[in-house]
Amino acid sequence: MNRRTLLATAGAALIAAPAPAPAQRRFWSQQWPKTDFTRSSVNLDEIISGGVPKDGIPALDTARFGDAAGLAPKEPVMTVALDGRPERAYPLRYLMWHEIVNDEVDGLPIAVTYCPLCNSGLVFDRRVGGQTLEFGVSGNLRFSDMIMYDRQTESWWQQFTGEAIVGELMGARLTVLLSWMESVSDFEARNPDTGVMQQPRFGRAYGRNPYVGYDGLAKPFLYNGEPPPHDIPPLARVVRVGDRAWPLSRFADSATITEAGLRLEWRPGVASALDDASIANGRDVGAIRVFDAQTGADVVHEVVFAFAFHAFLPQGIWMLGL
Repeated sequence: MNRRTLLATAGAALIAAPAPAPAQRRFWSQQWPKTDFTRSSVNLDEIISGGVPKDGIPALDTARFGDAAGLAPKEPVMTVALDGRPERAYPLRYLMWHEIVNDEVDGLPIAVTYCPLCNSGLVFDRRVGGQTLEFGVSGNLRFSDMIMYDRQTESWWQQFTGEAIVGELMGARLTVLLSWMESVSDFEARNPDTGVMQQPRFGRAYGRNPYVGYDGLAKPFLYNGEPPPHDIPPLARVVRVGDRAWPLSRFADSATITEAGLRLEWRPGVASALDDASIANGRDVGAIRVFDAQTGADVVHEVVFAFAFHAFLPQGIWMLGL
């Protein structure tokens, strides 16, 4: 059985036979004694195990930066660009195995996050209510999206929304900061010899994709929600800006789309991190930048799978260009 078949079969089995809710909650109370499960803004039955325990995917608390040596030109990175601060690039070859980097850029505490199952990459300000939080990976999922936790209160946070959904901080929201996906070569052209996160000191198969063929599947892994509307494939990539989503298929006719006060630009040259066994050899899915159509200023956005946009924004607006 190849990795693609194994992934699909395992996902279907787990979705068909979730753990009984009472048993699951007893397990949670033992593993998470500091988490206040009486405070929840979501249906706890929507939360399932992703197959790894708390911190089974180890978040990073330190990051070193230098040049792009050892990375192929088309490898994808998450670029963080904050006003008045140096740009930084976080390669997906590392985020794939750690999912969260607790970092600091010129005194600003940030969390760089990536959920492979949703292809959701977001950067957050870690300051909430006067305290600076540190985040870890809970091992749990909701609608196939990573649930983070903060180490201070062990509240649970939905990565896709940046909202605390369980625990003491329930209802709090993290501020999303500007970032985008691009090739390491494009980043390096603007920032020669600096700003690229270096390989962590962990024994991981960096550069390998543990989800081989994932973005070519018909159904997402560990997802039990509705498929997206308009016959859009669940694992099709869409550009999300707020509550709007543009399918990347629209860029087949034009590399630039100007709508809703925005200018969206697509360019080739970025490998998919969720295709080939080697991230560097992934098929070209391109990169997106979004700008204010009037001022030209960068606009916060992300490129995610269609099913995730629909799951968390069921009333979201689909920009189909009809």
